[in-house]
Amino acid sequence: MSQEIQPSAQRIWEHCEALARCSEAPDKLTRIFLSREQRAANELTLGWMREAGMHAGLDAIGNCVGRYEGKQPGLPALLLGSHLDTVRDAGKYDGMLGVVAAIECVHTLNQRGKRLPFAIEVVGFADEEGVRFGATLLGSRALAGTFDPGLLNKTDHDGITMREALSRADLDPARIASAAKKREDVLAYAELHIEQGPVLEAEHLPVGVVTAINGANRFVVEIGGMAGHAGTVPMNLRQDALAAAAECVLAIEKRCGSVPELVGTVGSIEVQPGATNVIPGKAVFTIDIRSPRDAERLAAAADVKVAIQSICERRRVTASIKQSHEGKTATCAPWLMEQIGEAIAAENLPVRQLSSGAGHDGMAIIELTDIGMLFVRCKGGISHNPAEAIMLEDAQISSRVFLRFIENFKPVRSRH
Repeated sequence: MSQEIQPSAQRIWEHCEALARCSEAPDKLTRIFLSREQRAANELTLGWMREAGMHAGLDAIGNCVGRYEGKQPGLPALLLGSHLDTVRDAGKYDGMLGVVAAIECVHTLNQRGKRLPFAIEVVGFADEEGVRFGATLLGSRALAGTFDPGLLNKTDHDGITMREALSRADLDPARIASAAKKREDVLAYAELHIEQGPVLEAEHLPVGVVTAINGANRFVVEIGGMAGHAGTVPMNLRQDALAAAAECVLAIEKRCGSVPELVGTVGSIEVQPGATNVIPGKAVFTIDIRSPRDAERLAAAADVKVAIQSICERRRVTASIKQSHEGKTATCAPWLMEQIGEAIAAENLPVRQLSSGAGHDGMAIIELTDIGMLFVRCKGGISHNPAEAIMLEDAQISSRVFLRFIENFKPVRSRH
């Protein structure tokens, strides 16, 4: 393989730069679902797919889909890809790297004149982040056949419904179901993605095998105390909502720090009345608990709720805990993990397995077929941030590994 044409890291980098210029503002990368900027990114992506030897077009939800036929037309396909939308003020590689690298792998196969005993389909998903309508994984849910038509009534900040936005983009909302793949036509789904965390960099490794996309529980907690004068109410007679919340935060940290790969985060806290000389009478905070193992996550969530109630009873304040989100773990298929690991080992690299704490399109695609992921080292573990960065060398290594996996891919009977 070493003497053959290899993926071009320089072309991958240039394509990521080109996509980054498809943005609402020149100094901040923002590209949301069904926007003018996304249309420009789609045109670039579809052009690259065609240059790579694929037939390419948009499906009914706006996913970019390119197909590279196998040794005979019409064979079942190995799905590859990631998303093309971004968060606000984003980095250049979250999602985009996976789309561009997959296209580059197909481009390399086409340059070699090589066809495989299966087709390859590369997908640039239209909306994974959910920035515009507050609903995530829209493109991948449509492809998996699990898109909820009720979402078409959701509105963006300008009051435009998703249904209207699709029509304005020359897409037919009534045809979204046509984007769904048939299970018998799909062999598996594999995604190359930046780690969005610091583990690979800390261990001086360019790539890793993902074991699971962590499940998550999110809660909104409201603690009710009694506002009072900061100078006149003795400490032992206070019903300080913020002090109770602070103790709850530490309890969450302690519980979720007791199990490897389990994480718990209080990412937002608001206090009322919020004055320097007033004891807080109300505190509202969020909790995000994640783990690659559902049983551990659910046990931690249950324990955290008990701890919060206990702390609040002792402090003579009230606690209301409402769940705002629950998503189960999407476990990567062992047979795909093994094949990705073999591709890494064949490049004389250690095979490091790690879970993903961030969400990915595979969480939707797992309803259609088995999933696997290859993580790529990113600088400082930083993501969803303009400082997001990878090394050119890692683009080369990861694309070689990914191509090796594709070339040697051996489908097995899916659990579906």
